[in-house]
Amino acid sequence: MDSTKITFVIPSRNNLEFLQLAYQSIRNLETKHEILVLNDASTDGTQEWIDNLGDDDLIVHHNPGPKRIGIVGMFDKGIEIARTDIIMAFHSDMVAAPDLDKHILKHLKKGTVVSATRVEPPLHPDGPEKMLVNFGIEVEDFDIDKFNNWVNNEYKPKHDTLVTEGIFAPWCMYKEDFLAIGGHDELFAPQSKEDSDLFNRFVLNGYKVLQTWEGLVYHFTSRGSRFNKHAGGAAGKNSEEWLYTTTKNMRNFIRKWGTVVQHDSLMKPIITPKYNIGIIVRNCRNEVIQALEPWCSMFYTDPSLIKEYVNFEQSNTTIDLNKKVLGYKKDINNEVIVEFDANIFNQQDFNYIRQLPEIIQDSGEVGSFGLGNLKITINALDTFEQNLIKNGN
Repeated sequence: MDSTKITFVIPSRNNLEFLQLAYQSIRNLETKHEILVLNDASTDGTQEWIDNLGDDDLIVHHNPGPKRIGIVGMFDKGIEIARTDIIMAFHSDMVAAPDLDKHILKHLKKGTVVSATRVEPPLHPDGPEKMLVNFGIEVEDFDIDKFNNWVNNEYKPKHDTLVTEGIFAPWCMYKEDFLAIGGHDELFAPQSKEDSDLFNRFVLNGYKVLQTWEGLVYHFTSRGSRFNKHAGGAAGKNSEEWLYTTTKNMRNFIRKWGTVVQHDSLMKPIITPKYNIGIIVRNCRNEVIQALEPWCSMFYTDPSLIKEYVNFEQSNTTIDLNKKVLGYKKDINNEVIVEFDANIFNQQDFNYIRQLPEIIQDSGEVGSFGLGNLKITINALDTFEQNLIKNGN
């Protein structure tokens, strides 16, 4: 295959006006790359536009709906059917700057993931990994010639070095490297935190994550769900759909990794050791289970509380809570055990539980000790984060 060709993989749901601009910006690049659009049950004319486009080189996958699949399934489907060795996960609300492909490809090799630098309007706070420059919040405000002129003649990189370590969309890599870790985890379907999970797994698998400050995209910001007007959002206004998925999947991220999403200032993932933690709670209440269940491998409580909690929470996760939330038992085999009485449990105790991986790591030895109202027993210091690399674990 041609090692200079990229397949731009673009899921889109009810984002037609942004998708049209993304498509044209990629076609404006000197090399005619492959564009693969995954139309996720759109009702805004996306399929009709594609049908009338007359681009025989455009690869299309339609989800007829009515239910959306989401980014998790759509990105994986697109990467699976991509016809080039190299793929780029590109969002439909992004605009490729001139020579984006050239700046990406000069850093790309096997075992490396290269991200472009985002230029965004001021809808999110600024950060050291991106630039806030307002070329328009909506498509009708955006002047692509003005943006391209700024990129070619005025832009100065934010950092002295032209390459830093970090990862976020749009990211580019060899297809075989993506497939080697099994793609996205369905735990995070349809979307939200799926990228942070994927990035952790890239780093754990030894991939370098690089950001080029020469290759740019203009990113209208979160138009897929968070600010999508068809989902009840607007520029700067969160949709109810996004609020639900981001809350649900942060809990799933904690269940899987034992921490919230962590990264350094330039968005390189920080991965804390994953321990096999069992929490035993006496005099428990439903709100205590709700708060603490994601933070452990196993949760032991009053059997009378389990059915109500599982019935309430199971639809929010693919993890079988009937195997995780159990009644008190004598043969508890977790390598780390935390015990307490809910009647005296307080905010500081909760903070300790949230910091358990760091506390266990810092202890460096087996044994028992008290911390606030918690009794912590470390039976072994084995860690299991490497088991999370391949999808399905």
